[in-house]
Amino acid sequence: MGSFISSLLGSSYDPSEASPEDSRVLTFHSAPRWQLHFNSVKETPKLIVIDFTASWCGPCKFISPAFTDMAAKFTDVDFVKIDVDELPDVAQEYGVQAMPTFLLLKKGAEVDRVVGAKKDELERKVAKHRTA
Repeated sequence: MGSFISSLLGSSYDPSEASPEDSRVLTFHSAPRWQLHFNSVKETPKLIVIDFTASWCGPCKFISPAFTDMAAKFTDVDFVKIDVDELPDVAQEYGVQAMPTFLLLKKGAEVDRVVGAKKDELERKVAKHRTA
């Protein structure tokens, strides 16, 4: 049943498509699958960092390895990638207007955001909000 639902909603992570170091970053390819994940974590105090990205975006490609490194470093934080071209409604819901945009959420609410490939600023904000 679970595999049926996953196939219907779209897989959140396919290990055959990613290198082992990508395993801490969840990628969503369908809005219903993202909504299921969000609903399951929105009441927890755990920090969620969403990378709103696009396949054609140069700065997005530039910062992607740093985002993966942060996911490995901050294991108590959920790291998520959402392609704005695949899930434009989700990007619109969060007011994303430029790529990359990193949204930091806690208990379902935005606590901070970083617009642009600003690795140091993003890392500072993740470190600040993961324990706050």
